[in-house]
Amino acid sequence: MFAKLAAEFLGTALLMIFGNGAVANTELKGTKGHGTGWLNIAMGYGFGVMFPVLMFGPVSGAHINPAMTIGQAANGLFPWNEVPQYIAAQLLGAALGQLIVYITYLPYYKMETSPDAIFATFSTTEASNNKVVYFLNELFGTLILVLGALCMLKLDWGSKNLAAASIVVGFIVWGLVTSMGGSTGPGLNPARDLVPRFLHWILPIPNKGGSRWGEAWIPVVAPIIGAVIGAWIFNFCFQ
Repeated sequence: MFAKLAAEFLGTALLMIFGNGAVANTELKGTKGHGTGWLNIAMGYGFGVMFPVLMFGPVSGAHINPAMTIGQAANGLFPWNEVPQYIAAQLLGAALGQLIVYITYLPYYKMETSPDAIFATFSTTEASNNKVVYFLNELFGTLILVLGALCMLKLDWGSKNLAAASIVVGFIVWGLVTSMGGSTGPGLNPARDLVPRFLHWILPIPNKGGSRWGEAWIPVVAPIIGAVIGAWIFNFCFQ
């Protein structure tokens, strides 16, 4: 269990470093990657999932996402008694990863004057401030992610070649960010959004603006529902 929790902790930290690090590099003024665009961010999140799954998949399953853990447990694919430990490790890993992003980009946070740019390096929001669209985007995005990941990793060809399947999972995330990310980011992961939002709230960042707590439940609840449905489709149709 220690190895599993260490894998979830480090894997989620890597997700934050690659993903939100790419956002910081793209959004914050003065960075060498400033203004490189959406594909840079999509690549960061794709690699942020691909590498932990390659590194830690055989150890813990590399959920690195409370929605993935709950979705599998709700469908009998993962033991419920391990869910609290996994989620705790994921939340702590997200905190470590976001703090590393904050520390390494600290001079650029001090230079940035746009609250929206700063917030984007921590958490998600819906571009048009439409909460219904926010909810649906996170739900369907996570559904596709969980269904795709389970199909890739657990069906016949992927289970026999986990390295190749893990790479494809990274491409699923990359594709989801490019295709469905225009609305919310997307988050697709409660740990990826909730913990950084809390850090955005408490860290002393000039010009950071509000932390949008009124909508913070959406990228937590919607991904969990989407993950439960995605895992159910996999279990019912293909397992």
